[in-house]
Amino acid sequence: ISPVPPYSREQPIFTTRAHVFQIDPSTKKNWVPASKQAVTVSYFYDSTRNSYRIISVDGAKVIINSTITPNMTFTKTSQKFGQWADSRANTVFGLGFPSEQQLTKFAEKFQEVKEAAKLARDRSQEKIETSSNHSQESGRETPSSTRASSVNGTDDEKASHGGPAETHLKSENDKLKIALAQSSSNVKKWETELQTLRESNARLTTALQESAASIEHWKKQFSACKEENDQLRIKIEELEEQCNEINKEKERNAQLSRRLQELETELQDKELELEELRKQGEIIPQLMSECESVSQQLQDAENKNKDLEEKVRTLRTEVEESKHRQTNLKTELKNFLDVLDGKIDELHDFRQGLSKLGVDN
Repeated sequence: ISPVPPYSREQPIFTTRAHVFQIDPSTKKNWVPASKQAVTVSYFYDSTRNSYRIISVDGAKVIINSTITPNMTFTKTSQKFGQWADSRANTVFGLGFPSEQQLTKFAEKFQEVKEAAKLARDRSQEKIETSSNHSQESGRETPSSTRASSVNGTDDEKASHGGPAETHLKSENDKLKIALAQSSSNVKKWETELQTLRESNARLTTALQESAASIEHWKKQFSACKEENDQLRIKIEELEEQCNEINKEKERNAQLSRRLQELETELQDKELELEELRKQGEIIPQLMSECESVSQQLQDAENKNKDLEEKVRTLRTEVEESKHRQTNLKTELKNFLDVLDGKIDELHDFRQGLSKLGVDN
């Protein structure tokens, strides 16, 4: 079969674009890219042979040349990927589509072509069976007619009609031999195809078993990844909680830093006040000595005041006793008393000032 169909015999009935893959022949598990980019994938119909093929060409290289048989199955393995096994090519083809709609259209077309191939096979089998039955019936009828002519005819009739009957019998026998040869060749052909289908089914069974094992393996890996993902999610939540705690600690540290700055400012103010108090403390001894001297002076003044009061009382007594006698002394005494009262007031005011100064200190 030519890889690129001549348009006089095969015509494309459906065309799409997809990324082409083939199963790795060594592992039967991994996909190997057959095209570097999306290529054209087409269904072709051969009216002469009444067959269908899927063909894809990447440049000058034929990457898909798969004849569709009724036993093939197209399987969707994901939303954008599908595959089918070709026993004649001894491989599994995979197609990756840009969208799920294109995959669905390709799968529907595959099913239609598969049904058409099945109908074509059934019709060819019916034709073979019909021709085989017709040949067998002709073979059965020829001996009976020969027997009838030999029983009913005379020797003269045998002599006169033996030549054409033998010729007819020979021709019928030749036709029967040709039909039997065709039947035997068809039987061998169908036995070969049946063996091929059995081998294909065996390979598909092996591939399905490997796919099932691969699915179990991927399920286990998925479960492990899911558990690891759950553990990572838990760790992330723990880290987020730790980050929240760290942020709270940062806020508390910031508040403590602000409070520390405030306390340092207050401490500086207190140190200034303490320095002022120290300076004032240095003045206090001097003030104390001055206060002591003033107190002494006040004490002396009080003593003097007492003496003066005593003298005043004496003088008053003397004045009272001698006022009648000495008018001039009364005037002088009055002047002296006025001066003395002024001094006393001054001393009193001075004493109050000293008392107030002591209280303030």
